[in-house]
Amino acid sequence: MEHEENSADGPVRTGVATHVVEAVVALVLVAIGLVVIYESQRLGSGWTSDGPGAGYFPFYIGVIITISGAGILYQALLGKNRKTEVFVDSVQLKRVLSVLLPATVYVGAISLLGIYVASAIYIALFMVFLGKYSWVKSVIAALVVNTVFFCMFEVWFKVPLFKGALDPLRFLGY
Repeated sequence: MEHEENSADGPVRTGVATHVVEAVVALVLVAIGLVVIYESQRLGSGWTSDGPGAGYFPFYIGVIITISGAGILYQALLGKNRKTEVFVDSVQLKRVLSVLLPATVYVGAISLLGIYVASAIYIALFMVFLGKYSWVKSVIAALVVNTVFFCMFEVWFKVPLFKGALDPLRFLGY
């Protein structure tokens, strides 16, 4: 569903209307709530001889989530004040994805490289591609920041952080 919106300030924005996005999120909430209710019933959501069953409180949380999702769905599709403006245009989506995608890769890289090495790479690449800094400044900043964090956590506080499956800092003895 493509929606166009005229703007006095600039070109026409096209994209999905806000009420459609709200309806999809509401449906996801309803589905989550129903799954919680179903699983709570399976666990035992009633009152037992020694108090509430394992699913007692999750059952009511699921009911609240389902009712809230249904209310949002109603407002999004049938409400008087439906938001028909564009939720996000291609320029805005590109900006969000330019941060979200690298952050997702970074989180995945932590499992392989550990938090220190993955963070150094993430900071350097972020500075180069989004901040438009030189490679030299970016790498130096990334190494300094992560060296400080390494010293703070591993050496001074004696709190080891995850080194990754490959453990590239093994040679340091930590």
